[in-house]
Amino acid sequence: MTAGGALIISPDALMVKLIGLPDYDVLLWRGLLTALGFAAIVWLRKGRGFWQSYRRCGWTGVGVACFFAISTCGFVLGNQYTKGGNVLMILAGAPLMAALLSRVFLHERLPWRTWAAIFACMIGIAMIVLDDAGVGSWVGNGFALMAATAMGCNFTLARTRSGVDMSPMLALAGLIVAAIAFIASGFGAGLTAPPTMSWVWLVVLCLGILPLGFTFIQRGPLYLPAAEVGLLMLAEVVVGTVWVWLILDEEPAPMALAGGALVIGTLVGKGLYERRLEMRQRRKLHAD
Repeated sequence: MTAGGALIISPDALMVKLIGLPDYDVLLWRGLLTALGFAAIVWLRKGRGFWQSYRRCGWTGVGVACFFAISTCGFVLGNQYTKGGNVLMILAGAPLMAALLSRVFLHERLPWRTWAAIFACMIGIAMIVLDDAGVGSWVGNGFALMAATAMGCNFTLARTRSGVDMSPMLALAGLIVAAIAFIASGFGAGLTAPPTMSWVWLVVLCLGILPLGFTFIQRGPLYLPAAEVGLLMLAEVVVGTVWVWLILDEEPAPMALAGGALVIGTLVGKGLYERRLEMRQRRKLHAD
């Protein structure tokens, strides 16, 4: 489910390029439209239990929404103030953040294979963005670090109530993002009306792709440790790079291709190994 969500949102970076709006405009419309999209998904899933699904999340859900909003703002603003490669490299540390937070607050011990996969994927992401990385701006790097930390906090907090689906609260996160953009733009003074094609890409991205993909991802902590969810999200970086290559003809360097192969190979290899362990345990239980 988490990997599927990461693949669904993989065109995010491509479509932001196609939208071509200033950052605060993107944040405002992204927040409002994704809030509507997330609410529509909850309505379709829950029907008459729509409001009950929000009440069940409680204050933990409010915290999840806030952390999701902070990670969204940090990602967009990080790209404004520093190089995109720096942002992606820092975001690749999100699984490590989640692992450390889960160890401290939830006392979850990760197996050695998860730690090995985290570091292998961090190396792979560094290889992908090596040409686009640099010293950059401390402000931008700080925003990217804020996004990575908030992402880890989100998954860890959701894990504290692993029996409760926190994905409905992403609608609230969208409203928070829109409110932040509205205030930061001078209460709407610096905003512009999107052209027609920008509207088309905004609707496709924010009413369809992001709500569906992030609903799957946010449900990940129901079944997986926070670090595992963050680790699977790195597939978005690799597949997103391929989308930009295919549509905008921005061909990645050979080093980037090798890094992408390392990330995908690590995730697939880890998944197959754990599937093998699961099947072995099932056979042992049947034998007993």
